[in-house]
Amino acid sequence: MIGGLLPRAYWQQREAELDPDHEWLVIYGIAAGLEFPWDTMRATEFALFHTFAVPEIGDLLFRTREFSEQTQRRYDDTMVILDEVGRFIGGETDDRTAVRRLNHMHGAYDIPNDQMLYVLTTFVIPPIRWIDRYGYRPMSPAEIDSLVRYWQRMAELMGLHDIPEDYAAFSEFFDAYERDRFAFSPGGRAVADSTLDLMTSWYPAPLQPLVRAIAISLMNPLVRQALRYDAPPAPLARAVETVMELRKQILRRLPSRRTPVRAVEDRRIKSYPGGWDVARVGTFPERGATTT
Repeated sequence: MIGGLLPRAYWQQREAELDPDHEWLVIYGIAAGLEFPWDTMRATEFALFHTFAVPEIGDLLFRTREFSEQTQRRYDDTMVILDEVGRFIGGETDDRTAVRRLNHMHGAYDIPNDQMLYVLTTFVIPPIRWIDRYGYRPMSPAEIDSLVRYWQRMAELMGLHDIPEDYAAFSEFFDAYERDRFAFSPGGRAVADSTLDLMTSWYPAPLQPLVRAIAISLMNPLVRQALRYDAPPAPLARAVETVMELRKQILRRLPSRRTPVRAVEDRRIKSYPGGWDVARVGTFPERGATTT
């Protein structure tokens, strides 16, 4: 350690000292909060578009009007509730309020288990693949296993069944579902447009057209095709890849973080400047709610 800076390999060495069978939560925290926080956040944002490319999911979200009319609030609610449930999974709190909020919002609609399970896999597979491509290094087997275990626990709290047993099973389910279910739907495209509008709104107005084009360039090609977004111009696509490669090379030469990053502390979360009461976060549809 030089001048108080942590070596780039510091957290990898720390993970190697841990028992992945019993200390997977610690490994997960290191990977998500210290090693790959920016990549995890961006990959999670782009994973939203995967769900919009499944017509049944995209159309349901459109009919609720929540993701098209209150996009920022619903984005923030998602991040807050997932963070609060994460605190429960991690043992930071024994308050199950966030778990109940999550389950109430989903349980109000007749959503099949396979759709719920697919949405959950988008928090596993796209981040791993994003980090493999854009992270300063690929995730280690222990990190991948910790991510899988974390979302398996989330699935259990949500009452899901037929949960994939390991990363290979998650990946197989994810790829098969997208191969079989991806298709264009007006509702899915409308919700995707609203989400792109939100993402571009985080930047100064003169930059927003460029940000939108970059975002579409970073989308998974199958997602982009299903949502009927035009492929980016080749020079832009090459420029984006060059910048992401440059970022990777720079990160490899920087010291490790000392303090973990939480998604809910990101400047993009704007709906709760004074904090939140998780019991009031999210929507409150009546059970058996319709979306027509």
